[in-house]
Amino acid sequence: QVRLVESGGGSVQPGGSLRLSCAASGDTPSRYYMAWFRQAPGKGREKVAGISAGGTTNYLDSVEGRFAISREYANKSVFLQMDSLQPEDSAMYYCAIGGSFFDFVAGLKEPAYWGQGTQVTVSS
Repeated sequence: QVRLVESGGGSVQPGGSLRLSCAASGDTPSRYYMAWFRQAPGKGREKVAGISAGGTTNYLDSVEGRFAISREYANKSVFLQMDSLQPEDSAMYYCAIGGSFFDFVAGLKEPAYWGQGTQVTVSS
């Protein structure tokens, strides 16, 4: 069983920053990517950013240059530094892990494990 716990969400004004964290525990795969998704009320889930086991990253076009994903392998953790936040970034953000980074990038397969989510609200 794999457990993912997110933290770091909150409310911020437009142009502000937040840093999300996610820690995995349990029987994680031997090699896995880590990723962040988001879902706003009334909208579909979006793939925000992912980082492969080897450190390759992939971003949603609208967050490229504003968000940065990183991971700590020893702690099984992934982070999402979010700068220049805009109201359209408001959503529940979910941490996820899966096996094939190719499948993640191509949208071919859902991640195997998900966290409970952390809320991000951007408003003035």
